[in-house]
Parts: sequence; structure tokens; C-alpha cells
Amino acid sequence: MREDLYPIADELRAIASAGLRYTDNGYDRERYEQVLKLSAHLVSTIEKSPFEEVYTKYTDNLAHLSPVLCVEAAVFRDDKILLIQRRDDQLWALPGGLAEVGETFGQAAERELWEEAGVRAKVVQLLGIYDSRLWPAKTRMQLCIAQFLLHTGDIPAIHPIMEDSSSPLSETLDAGFFDEHHLPELHIGHDLRIPMAFKLFRGEIQAPFFDC
Repeated sequence: MREDLYPIADELRAIASAGLRYTDNGYDRERYEQVLKLSAHLVSTIEKSPFEEVYTKYTDNLAHLSPVLCVEAAVFRDDKILLIQRRDDQLWALPGGLAEVGETFGQAAERELWEEAGVRAKVVQLLGIYDSRLWPAKTRMQLCIAQFLLHTGDIPAIHPIMEDSSSPLSETLDAGFFDEHHLPELHIGHDLRIPMAFKLFRGEIQAPFFDC
């Protein structure tokens, strides 16, 4: 698949960005700039987008030198897991997103759950840490995905998203609890990590799981 080129492009981008950040040698800078352009060309070819647009995003963020942290919130009730329906592709997923500067990873998971499902809960356990190159994600960046178990009190039986209109929910169409054997059509990557969440929750696999 053409998307398999994303990890290659991202690694080239990281090498070039680190070189441009730390080198004082003019000759080396030219080489690193060329590597950065080659990475941008790869991405623009994959996405059929203008090279200048991709390259500008690269040069505006040369400080991006390591994987980006993403969090996921797993909430269980009666052996069912809470999922949200994404607005962008109408597929289902765990509530989650990028951690923000100034918050702990647990706080990020609690915030994402509130923003995407309208549910308040507290992190009680780290279930696993996943590398997006091994657990596919629809992104051009390498992600480090931290999946947390959260606990809340009484949760509405159906569609918690409909219960609290004060939550933002701008990225979500719907939400609900699903049995492991009756899951809806899942977003890329979530089709692998959600079954893992069930196994980790039941203790079939020791938590926290992490890629070696």
C-alpha cells in the first residue's frame, strides 16, 4: 500500500529535522534540506497534495523530532466497551486524541473522553502503549498511543453522548456500549487495539502491554 511509505517519509523527516537543528556545517545543512524535501515529495505523492504545502508544514515544525503522543480511553460496563462514532469517516473508535502540552497523559485521556463521549471518568490503569507503525493509524506521523482504563460511576445505558449537551462533541456523531462479539465497523487501528483492550481488561494479557 502507498500508505506504507508514511513511516519511511516520517523517519526521513525526523533525521533531516534533527540535522538542521543541530548542525553548523553549511554543507551538511544543504544535505539535510534535500532529505527533508525528499520526505515531503513522498508525502505529497501519497496524498496527491502540493509539494509546497507539505514542505511548508515541515519547515514550520522542525522541532518535531520524536513520536507524537496519543491517548485512548477505555471505559467498560457489563463487559461492554464505550465507543464513539467519528464524524470524519462515520467509523467507530475508542475516544482519544493527541495529548496537549501542560497536561499529564492521564488528564489527556480524561479530557478526550469528555470531549468525544460526554462522559466524566478517572484514569485507574495504563492498559498498553502501542507503536502506530505496528498498530496502524491513519496518520503520516509515528504515534505513541497510550491506552488507559477509566472508571466512572453510573453511566447512561445507551448513547451517553446524548445525555450531556454541554460537552463539545464536535468530532463525534454518536456513542454507545458494544459487546466484544458485536462490534460496529471500526476505524483503522482500532480494529486491532479494541480487541486488545478487552483482553487486557479481563487479565488475559498482563497490563501494561507494550511493543518491544
